[in-house]
This record gives sequence, structure tokens and C-alpha cells, in this order.
Amino acid sequence: MSYWTQAPAEVARSLGVGLDGLRSDDAARRLARFGPNEIRARRRTTRWHVVWRQIRSPLVLLLVFAAIASAITGQWIDAAIVGAILAASVGIGYHREYRAEAAIGALLERIQITAEVVRDGQPTTIPVRDVVPGDVIVLSAGSIVPADAILVEATELHVDDAVLTGESFPSAKRVGPVAAGAALRDRTGCVQFGTNVRSGTARALVVETGPRTAFGAIAGRLASRAPETEFERGLRRFGVLLLVAMLVMIVVVFALNVLLGRPVIDTLLFAIALAVGLSPELLPAIVGVNLSRAAQTLASEGVLVRRLDAIEDLGSMQVLCTDKTGTLTEGVVRVSGAYDVRGEPSPDVMTLAVLNAGLQAGLANPIDAALLAAQPMQGRADKLAEVPYDFTRKRLSVIVRRGADLSIITKGAFDHVLEVCARAGGAPLDDARRAELAARYERWSSEGIRVIAVAARALPAQASYGIADERDLDLAGFITLMDQPKADAAATVASLRGLGVRVKMITGDSRLVARHVADEVGLRDTKLLVGADLHDLTDIALVRAAIETDVFAEVDPNQKERILRALRRGGAVVGFFGDGVNDAPAMHAADVSISVETAVDVAKSTADLVLTRKGLDVIHAGIEHGRTTFANTLKYILTTTSANLGNMISMAVASVVLPFLPLTAGQVLLNNFLSDVPAVGIASDRVDPELVAGPRRWDTRFIGRFMLEFGLLSSLFDALTFVVLVVGFRAAPAEFRTAWFVESLFTELVIALVVRTRRPAWRSRPGSVLVWTTLVVAVVAFAMPYLPYVGVLGFTQPPAAIMLAIVAITAGYVIASELLKTWFYRNGNALPVTPTSRAAMPPAAGHTTRADRAAPMATA
Repeated sequence: MSYWTQAPAEVARSLGVGLDGLRSDDAARRLARFGPNEIRARRRTTRWHVVWRQIRSPLVLLLVFAAIASAITGQWIDAAIVGAILAASVGIGYHREYRAEAAIGALLERIQITAEVVRDGQPTTIPVRDVVPGDVIVLSAGSIVPADAILVEATELHVDDAVLTGESFPSAKRVGPVAAGAALRDRTGCVQFGTNVRSGTARALVVETGPRTAFGAIAGRLASRAPETEFERGLRRFGVLLLVAMLVMIVVVFALNVLLGRPVIDTLLFAIALAVGLSPELLPAIVGVNLSRAAQTLASEGVLVRRLDAIEDLGSMQVLCTDKTGTLTEGVVRVSGAYDVRGEPSPDVMTLAVLNAGLQAGLANPIDAALLAAQPMQGRADKLAEVPYDFTRKRLSVIVRRGADLSIITKGAFDHVLEVCARAGGAPLDDARRAELAARYERWSSEGIRVIAVAARALPAQASYGIADERDLDLAGFITLMDQPKADAAATVASLRGLGVRVKMITGDSRLVARHVADEVGLRDTKLLVGADLHDLTDIALVRAAIETDVFAEVDPNQKERILRALRRGGAVVGFFGDGVNDAPAMHAADVSISVETAVDVAKSTADLVLTRKGLDVIHAGIEHGRTTFANTLKYILTTTSANLGNMISMAVASVVLPFLPLTAGQVLLNNFLSDVPAVGIASDRVDPELVAGPRRWDTRFIGRFMLEFGLLSSLFDALTFVVLVVGFRAAPAEFRTAWFVESLFTELVIALVVRTRRPAWRSRPGSVLVWTTLVVAVVAFAMPYLPYVGVLGFTQPPAAIMLAIVAITAGYVIASELLKTWFYRNGNALPVTPTSRAAMPPAAGHTTRADRAAPMATA
């Protein structure tokens, strides 16, 4: 029988357990029997897995084909050269990527999602992967359901199961069996793995774990590879562009040279070498190293990265939406007073509020903690029932027996408590009294004081209690609380503004408190929008309103999500900082979601970045690292593609014009390999301050223009080299190849130092690794013709005059590249940093939501 058709006691008997939880030894045996509670087992990063990733690269496979073809035709020297370059390329990529993978794996281990279960008769927190069938799990608002389970107890339980059912609204759950044929959404007596509790409390008996859960049954669809990020999509498009160019080059060069009567195998190997030379084959390693280095650095500064590409998104972020408590404020709520309806201090109001806080068993929250810290519970009180807090009612009630008296005690947001009150201080609550109370509430709120209302009434004994009992209450008074803005909040907001990131505050708190905090932290003279007004706006109207507004108050969770989607629809790259169960929908809607280690599980599991401490100052460092990572990745692409494109086009043309191939296949590959050695240093290169001053996004058209213009300049100097060598020195094939090898390698080395910065090269200091590797390779290149046994590579010792000419041509190329760079950036080829004024958000064209991650890259 399906477990959802049975009573909890029957299911427990079938599992051989009771309803009071497992013993630790029994749980250990069950874990060994059923395995970890994971949809798919975590695969450790192995050395062989990383090696295989290197080998399966299309570029590496091209080299393997070239080596095999050379060996089959008896060209053992070429085969050995290609094989050596192949081994070196794979070795470098393996070394860098394995270290990066291992480091990221260690960081992810620090972020554990946990579950509360009853073990040995006591509630215990364990990793979700250790939950077993037969466990009794304890759920409250913010919990992620760690397994498929049948409810044993439930109080006003509402579960968001959209991940399984697609339903937009949380579903109500209650204890009891349902029909055997009930659909997943109709199994009200059960909760499923991967869903999350929005409100209420429950205990449930675990029935299925891991791949045997409903989530596991459709894991092929749900656990498929996440949609591409903008960063991934840009790299893929760039890769497709290069692949097409390589295929065209292979076909054209091979066909033309065969028609000219050149040896077929030599020509084929040369064409393949040109294609490989065109590609930035170290790009995956450079990107991986950049991201892993940034992740490790961020971890040391308090930011744990759950999704590596989020570092790039963080660097591109233009708008940061955040809650108020704990980010802009201290997050330490202190009770400043308890007052009756006349505004006089009242110990009775404090006693009622403390009873409500101490007896409620739902979502732990700072207000209740502050109340209990201010005054411990006094006297004996027995809780009979609870109506848990939810984000629609915005109040919480407990039904309490004190001696012979039975009453309901309610506390919550002022308006939401007042709406269920019929009296205030024992007197009827007429319009004049409501206006008087509202004026007092607004006066406190305008001073930054948070106000919650407390009400109560006597109740008769009855079989059950619920929301319907929250009526005709008598308003007892108010609790006032203070949460001071952080001392550095204003400076942090200003520093983020200096980075081109606009901070927007989204809070469920009152408009008056929100305005006060906004003024204190530097969000002055900004438009404020409240949830009630936001509700009346269409999605199109909300786009403009969201762009113009920096403070949103009195909003519910669904409205947070609408705000995020509106900002993204307006074209902004949006981050969201949240830590509560009500933040999860907005975190899903953001480009990059940020949470904190102390957040509820559903927020941590949704977040791309998890902070070890809460505060916007930590995010400031993350943004700078994200922009540094982006800048260095782009440097490698611009450097290699511009130099490679020019050299490969030159050699392709020269192979047709000259009576001999300008370089052998082995020389082309050796040249490409040596030029890539300094490129590894770009991952740790210094970045000019202006490149991290504002949010930047990728644009493949910009890269294409850069490739074309600088590639043509490179080809122009290559043509000059050909003329000097052929006409001026009448160089023989071996001399030509040697001189051309040195010149092309020199130009690739120096162009890296030129295009790595928008400044004049001498005004931007490169990183030490880049400098020293460039110097070493330059010395090797100049000395190579004079080394012993280089004849097997096809090199010879050219006259000193040729080498001096090569140096002169390279110097001219550096000067011309600097002039072209100045012209290129002055003529609108690089748009400025995205402005952050309200009216200057990026255009909506091409932007998408996080769900599809498919936007074309904007400007670099």
C-alpha cells in the first residue's frame, strides 16, 4: 500500500520503528543499509577525471590526430614534437585545473545543509545526507524537507512544493491519509524531499530517502545541468566562432596548397597546426584558475562560493537589493519599552508578549529572542495550541491556560493585529481611538522605533483552535524595539555606489521605520514604494517604478520577487541579499543570490554566495574580486585571439604565396605552446583600478572588433617581415622559418603586455608571474636558433643582421599597437562603465531572468 493512504502508526509499524524517533545505533545501521540521503552520490574530483577533461578537448584531439598522422607516414620528428607539445599542454591544464577543483571541493564542504531529527529521545541537528527511513524529523518555517515523510503532528503547516508541483502558492498540510490515486499535490498528509516549509510546525516520519523520493524519481529532469549563465553563454558563442574559423582555415589552406602541388600530409598537418594555433586552448584552464583563485581569496575574507560563475555575475552586478535587518542595521534587536494603549509603561503588556514569545514553537526570530532576553517568563502557563506566524497575517497567537483562565495572546505587526481587535484597553475601538493609536504608532516609527502590537481575550475550552479564534481581541498595548543602523552602513553604501552598484532596500517593516533607516545609511532623497501601492502596478509599470525607487517597505515575499524580476526586465544585473524563508523566491529571481551561514536552510541552499558574517562590507570585496576575475579572463582572450589571428592569417597567405611552407607543423605548434606559457600568469595579473571601478559585461562583438583590428595590424607587420626576409635578405627556407618563428613569438609576447591595459603599457605594472615568464620565453626564443640540436626542429642560425631586423620590426609593432590601442578606445569601441543614475539603467533588450540565463553579453 502507498504510505500516504495509511495512518502514521501503520507506516511506523511497517518500518519497524516507533513515532518517538530512532536510537543512534539503529540510525547508523539504517544508513549503512539505505545509503546516504542524496539524489545522486557526490563524486569526488579524481586526477583521472581531470586528465580526461583535458584529453577530450577538441583541440587536444586535433593534436592527437596530427601526431598519429605524422607517425603513420614515418615523420617521426614531427610526431615527437606534436606528442611533446600535447603532453605539455595536457600537463599544464591538468595541474592548474586539479588544484582549482580540489580547492573548490574543500570550500563547498564548508556549506552544510542540516536537518533536525529526534535521536535517542532528543532533537538533534544532523547533515541531511545522514537522514534515514524511520527518522522523525522536526519542521518549522524555513526548514527544507530532507526526505519524503508522513506527518505525525502538524500545526498550521504550509509547504512550498513548487519544485515538484509547479504550484505558485504554498499548500496546506494536515495529518491524515488520502486516497491511493491522489496526485502529488493532493497528498496533504505528506511532505516531500526538496520542498520547504513556509509557515507552521510539524513532526514527520521519514519513509523514503535519496533516489527513492518523489524528487529522486524525476531527478533526470530536475537535476539536469543548470541553464547557462551569461558568462558560459558568451564563452560558448566565442568557442563556436573560433571553431568555424578553424574549420574554414583547415579546408581553405589544405585545398589551396594541394592544388599548388604541395605534399598532402605536410599540408594537412600544417593546416591543422594553423587551426590549433588560432585557438586560445588554455582558456578553460585560465577561467578555472581565475575563478578558483577568487573563490579561495573570498573564502578567506568571509565569502563562500557555491556557484563559481556567480563570481563573474557579482562583478557585473549593477543593483544590490537587500533586506534591512542585519545588513544595514546591527541585527541585534533590543526591547526599548512596553506600553499600554495610552502610551504609559506597562509590565502587563510585557508579560503577555513574553508569554507569546516563550511558548511559540515556530520560526525562531530576533524579536522573540529580544523579549526573552529582556524579561524571563514568569509564573506557570500551559500552552494548549498555537496559530503560527505567516507572511500574510503577520501575527502569531498562542492559546494559554494560566490557572483557571484560558486565553489567546496575539502579537504582530500593528495594522494586522489591530484589524482583529474590537477593543483597546477594555474600551470599544472606535474610529477616533484607531486614529489616536495610529498617530502614536507613526510617531514612534518615524523615529526608527519598531513597534509590535499585543492583544488578548478570554477563550472557552474547545476541541481545537485556529485562525478563526483571532477575532474580537482586546488591544493590550505595544512593544517598542530598536535595531540601530550599523556604524559603517553609510560608508559601505557610499563605497558600493562608488563601484557603480546601487543599493536598494526591500523590507517588510513599516514605511516610517524604513524611511528612517534609509536616511541614516545614506539612501536619502529616494523614492519610497510600499507593498499596497506596488500591488496595484502592472508588470510594465513596475519596471519603471522599480528603477526609480531605492526603498521598498511593507512588502510580502511575492512582491520581493516581482521587484527583482522588474529590475531584471529593465536590463539590470541584480543581486539579492536574503536570509529568511520569505527571501527564497526573490533569491531565485536574482542574477546572483547572497545569504549568510546563519540563514535558514532554504535561503542557504538557494544562495550562490554564502557569507560567514552578515554585512554589505563583505560584498564590497566580492564585487572587486569578481571584476578582477573578469578583467583577467578578458585579457587572455584579447591577447591570444588578436595575436593568433594575425599570425595564422599571415601564415595561411604565406603558404600560398611562398614556394615553401612558412613554418612546419611542428614549428607552428611549438610557437603556439611557448606563447601560452606566459598566458598562465595572466590569471594572477594586476588589474588597473579603472577596470574594477564599475560593472562590466561581456560583448562578443567588442571582442570580434578587437580581434579584427589588432589581428590585421599583426598581419601587416608579418607582411613587412616577409618582405624584409625574402626581398631584403633573400633568406633560404630554413633561415626564413627561423626568423619568422622568432618574430611571431616576439610579437605574441609583447602584445600581451600592450593589450592587458587600456593605459600606455609603461603606466600599468604587470604581475610578477607574467613578467618573469615573458622574459624567460623571450630569452628562449632569441637563443633557440643557437642552441644545439635545434636542426631537428628545422631551425638554423640566421645572420646577425636578420636578428637585428626582427628586433627592429618588433619594436615598430609595439609602437603601432600602442597607437592603435589609443585610437581604438577613443573611438567608442569600449562603452563606459554602466551608469547608476535612476534614469540610466541598461536597456532591456536581450536581458533575461535567472531561469533561462541566456542573455547576449553586453559591453566589456
